Amino acid sequence: MTRLLITGGAGFIGARLARTLLSRGTLAGREIEQIVLADQFAPPEDLLAERRVRALTGPLLEQCAGFATERFDGVFHLASAVSGECELDFDLGMRSNLDSTRALLDALRAAGNTPRLVFSSSVAVFGPDPGKPLADVVADDTLPAPQTSYGAQKLMCEHLITDMTRKGFIDGRAARLMTVTVRPGKPNAAASSFFSGVIREPLAGVQSVCPVDASVSHPVASPARTIEALIAVYEATREQLRGRLALNLPALNVTVQRMLDALEAVAGPKVRALVKFQRDERIAGIVANWPKGASAARANALGLTGDASFEDIVRQYIADCRARPDAHLTLKGLDS
Repeated sequence: MTRLLITGGAGFIGARLARTLLSRGTLAGREIEQIVLADQFAPPEDLLAERRVRALTGPLLEQCAGFATERFDGVFHLASAVSGECELDFDLGMRSNLDSTRALLDALRAAGNTPRLVFSSSVAVFGPDPGKPLADVVADDTLPAPQTSYGAQKLMCEHLITDMTRKGFIDGRAARLMTVTVRPGKPNAAASSFFSGVIREPLAGVQSVCPVDASVSHPVASPARTIEALIAVYEATREQLRGRLALNLPALNVTVQRMLDALEAVAGPKVRALVKFQRDERIAGIVANWPKGASAARANALGLTGDASFEDIVRQYIADCRARPDAHLTLKGLDS
């Protein structure tokens, strides 16, 4: 039997991961007894109603001390302040990302049972360095050189997890997530939020503003492929990870123009016409220091692949929306 903790468990990725794990019933060959969802907000009602789920609400930093007595078998550490807010508020980013991760790891160390942990790192750990220009496609072994506070905090956490694993306190691994699109709901403070907004809002019949040029290229992944990869990284043995604990997750390397072409191919020109370009120098400056593309040889060796096309990602989002009670709102643009 396995007891799991998902930090950020009420968020989009955390809740989707929890539903997937509950549906599977097992993880790494062991039956799932309980999933604890820790977040600042309560998880969705369907998860609260599940007998194998327990919810903890409040700032993660304040919850961590109690985890020392929980003895979790596995942890998915997804909780994080996002890129844009970390750049605007340095103290918030350090507290939410670095301090909370250190407190979580200390609690797991105190529990003394060496739980397996997957940390959601980010492609933002890569950036241009004056001594070594950033490659067009970053690989697992590309030198991390973050140019944002968010990326720096993720990289610091990677090193903490590596050292605590070396000491035998945890069995850690860091999955470098690509930008996940299409996310439902309202735009958030992430600098990458527009990668979802330019698809989500037009499909809902709402105009969307793209703050960067159409030529901007970036590695993205669908929610389904991201969840699949997080689980696979958790289930991989240390031998399969081949030593290094941080690895890129598979990506679809795509330009904004290609995304909009895919939107038009799936949803039509009227929906595509709802996207307008209005450059935001702050957002454009952050994105300019991110990789244009990524490869994932080590994740590929685990059997993982990126999305086949951005059309597939758009169709996945539409299918997800149609399964929700507010489909008439989220897909209003398709009906106009």
